[in-house]
Amino acid sequence: MTSTPRHAATDTRALVPVLIYLGLVVAVVSSLGAPLVPTIAAATHVSLTAAQWSLTISLLVGAVATPAMGRLGDGPRRREVVLTALVVVTAGCVLAALPLSFGWLLAGRGLMGVGLGLTPLAMGTARDVLQGERSRSTVAMLSITTVAGVGLGYPLTGVIAEVASFRAAFWAGAVVAFAALVSAALVLPSSRHRPSTRLDVVGAVLLGAAVAGLLLALSEVESWSTVRLAVVVAVSVVLLVLWVGQELRVEHPLVDLRLVRDRTVLAADVTGLMAGVGMYVLMSMVIRYVQTPSSQGYGFGASVVVAGFALLPMSVASVLSSRVMAPVSRRFGPQVVLPVGCLLFVAAEVLFAVARGSLWQVFVVMAVAGLGVGSTFSALPALVVSAVPPAETGSAMSFNQVLRYIGFSAGSALSATVLEAHTSGGSPFPSDRGYTVSALLGVGLLLVAAVLAALLPPRRTRVEPARPARVPARV
Repeated sequence: MTSTPRHAATDTRALVPVLIYLGLVVAVVSSLGAPLVPTIAAATHVSLTAAQWSLTISLLVGAVATPAMGRLGDGPRRREVVLTALVVVTAGCVLAALPLSFGWLLAGRGLMGVGLGLTPLAMGTARDVLQGERSRSTVAMLSITTVAGVGLGYPLTGVIAEVASFRAAFWAGAVVAFAALVSAALVLPSSRHRPSTRLDVVGAVLLGAAVAGLLLALSEVESWSTVRLAVVVAVSVVLLVLWVGQELRVEHPLVDLRLVRDRTVLAADVTGLMAGVGMYVLMSMVIRYVQTPSSQGYGFGASVVVAGFALLPMSVASVLSSRVMAPVSRRFGPQVVLPVGCLLFVAAEVLFAVARGSLWQVFVVMAVAGLGVGSTFSALPALVVSAVPPAETGSAMSFNQVLRYIGFSAGSALSATVLEAHTSGGSPFPSDRGYTVSALLGVGLLLVAAVLAALLPPRRTRVEPARPARVPARV
């Protein structure tokens, strides 16, 4: 009689590290992008703006894959969805690692973007299997891991690329993804007890086309004609409107937009979007800035390794901040923590705009940004979970994650566009003023996020029915 509880405890003890490792896979997918952009541009003989798509395309695919995987993950095949996604990510890493053309590298990076949908599935598993405070703390840690892990992955990516080549970094990603596949296959519990859900394929296509069009227009604003930009934006907006209508009409929507009518969910979603834009504007700038040769009148001519280490303070500070803010969130509510995190983001953007003449100043900027990351992204899941029914947790968290990824990809494309606008003909590098303009743009976006976060309604206590202890089954 005593063996069953021990077995259950062993399973959940093994489950939490595997879920956190899935979050690290998401971080690896992201970290194989930004620090390698200048290296990829030089090695494949494309412009920095074109090479920036090696980061943006993964975020774009993730923005579409995340709600689809989240909806499927709310049903009885969550385990199969996770394993399939890991197979796709592994294949994408291998494709990007092979000595093929830039187009094939982009295809591989696109496949890797499927892995960004793993976070909501891991959160849904934690919510479904774990109990009480352990469930809440695991969900919060997963929200931070995917962001903090990026800063840890950047220097590791840089070291591998510096010692071997940028292709070797993708081979390392394949190893990480395959290890996650094996671990998940051994430990991840079945969700066969959950009711079946139908995937809204039409909604997924409409969302993907709309977001892709808007990001493409944003990245090509300097090179396309006004008429062409207007047509692409107009078509994208129409597709977005059609997507909203589709989601409100179908019985099993990709994302239940009715949940967004809740003020808490709406504010958390919009705040996550704005914070995502501001975060990637800053990260993309820092990566390019520190690698710019000092002969341009700014920059440090640093290697990809140093560029990666420049983001390490963000990871360390984000983890520390999430731990410090946890008791504050429990005592006063996440709606108090969220605007503080956004204002810390603002402070980081302001610091970069006025004080970036030394490498140590850039490190300070990223440390302050990390405090904002930890505060902001640890508060968002708690807000969403507190406002939606348990059966809709996966869908609601997926949509919140989607908006983050859209924000990340928009921030990546926006940073490249602003810097391209401040690049004179014939020069591969933008002017120093371009970085100041980008930073001030981030300040404006994050101030909007801070205001929205401050307008959140008081946290409501939603009573959930008690769940009996369950032994996670393995298939």
